[in-house]
Amino acid sequence: QVQLVESGGGLVQTGGSLRLSCAASGSIFSINTMGWYRQAPGKERELVATITSGGGANYADSVKGRFTISRDNAKNTVYLQMDSLKPEDTAVYYCNAVVVLISRAISSYGGQGTQVTVSA
Repeated sequence: QVQLVESGGGLVQTGGSLRLSCAASGSIFSINTMGWYRQAPGKERELVATITSGGGANYADSVKGRFTISRDNAKNTVYLQMDSLKPEDTAVYYCNAVVVLISRAISSYGGQGTQVTVSA
């Protein structure tokens, strides 16, 4: 019913920047909270940042001051601007969206993930 497609991952050197995008499509009436999570090899998935439909953002302590989450409600898209990247930011990044469907049912959807690798 709803698809999330991430893009923008890649390989970058320490101190560099990347911008991730995640576009939602399908039977969408509106989208509540959108967010980014990440999972590094051998570690559990962790929250990176979330943003409400009104633009209120929350960040993990490890990325505060370096990452910025934003969204374009007209495009059903969420972004993650990542600056001052560190090797410990290396992970697969997943987006998530809490969607109000056209039927008015509410469900959570996730993307397939995009790899971010930060070289030392």
